[in-house]
Amino acid sequence: MAGDVLNIRKADECKWDCAAFGEVMLRFDPGHGRVRNARQFQVWEGGGEYNVARAMRKCWGKRATHVTALPNNDLGWLVEDLMMQGGVDQSHLIWRDFDGIGRNTRVGLNFTEKGFGIRPALGTSDRGHSAASQIRPGEVNWEKLFGEEGVRWFHTGGIFAALASNTAEAVIEAVECARKYGTIVSYDLNYRASLWKSQGGKEGAQKVNRHIAQYVDVMIGNEEDFTACLGFEVEGLDEHISDIDPANFKKMIEACTNHFSNFKVAATTLRNAKTASVNDWSAVIWAGGEFYQSRTRENLEIYDRVGGGDGFASGLAYGFLEGLGPQMAVEYGAAHGALAMTTPGDTSMVRAAEVETAIKSKGARVIR
Repeated sequence: MAGDVLNIRKADECKWDCAAFGEVMLRFDPGHGRVRNARQFQVWEGGGEYNVARAMRKCWGKRATHVTALPNNDLGWLVEDLMMQGGVDQSHLIWRDFDGIGRNTRVGLNFTEKGFGIRPALGTSDRGHSAASQIRPGEVNWEKLFGEEGVRWFHTGGIFAALASNTAEAVIEAVECARKYGTIVSYDLNYRASLWKSQGGKEGAQKVNRHIAQYVDVMIGNEEDFTACLGFEVEGLDEHISDIDPANFKKMIEACTNHFSNFKVAATTLRNAKTASVNDWSAVIWAGGEFYQSRTRENLEIYDRVGGGDGFASGLAYGFLEGLGPQMAVEYGAAHGALAMTTPGDTSMVRAAEVETAIKSKGARVIR
């Protein structure tokens, strides 16, 4: 059961059930059109780490806070307003003075198409010099967050660590402090070659992520993430690894857990993207030396795939926080990730009861 896998702090000992650390961007969504032809956009807030904290509050009803930085201008205040709508606490948010032009600091922007049929989803980032990418060690009072206030589950990831050498150092500072106070640390490897290009490429990614991995309890990523970020190669797996084969994931986990004995859980989503609009979807986790796989949803219709992995991560965390055990944790994660992809935007728009219905149900009849 969960108590044998993760030693999670009690709720009455902590102010926060979940804290997350990473950039919050503005996503410009052209609907089912193209960014290159758009004349109007829907604007959402989003970020891999933030999406987990927001779902923890809005879907699961847990106490969540997020650590990030924003410029003191109208775009920063727009992100603040969207975060307020998400119910995420901002008491650890860093505000930066704005020079009037965005040379010194700005909000990161992400222009993302949903994709359709044979046209895949497409993201174009515009996030250089952002406020969050400038966070450095010593700026955040981690002793206050983890030591005085108390956190049960802390989530961060490889995209934020890849933004700059200083963000990698800040993540290391954060996970070290979290471990010191017995907070469960989850980390989504989320390898992006383009982000690591200026940070030493794959070699730089492995140096940073192997350091961070020493403090991680719950490691999330597909086979390519584990290979690129942690440097483990498994016989029979080439460099162009598919993320749809649970057998490959099992080989990878058996290889890396021999090195990182601190890993208590390792997890991945399993996606077979038949088209941008139709995927087979499931997930598998390793916990306490055993593998647990969720139900497979074949031919899942996708409205907006962005945020599916973050939905999985938050559902997984919720399952363990509630003491439901590894099998139910992976089922909650997979079901929530699937539902997150049925709505627009990066963040979850569902409630816990809807996730539980999806876990139990085999259909999508009208709810009256």
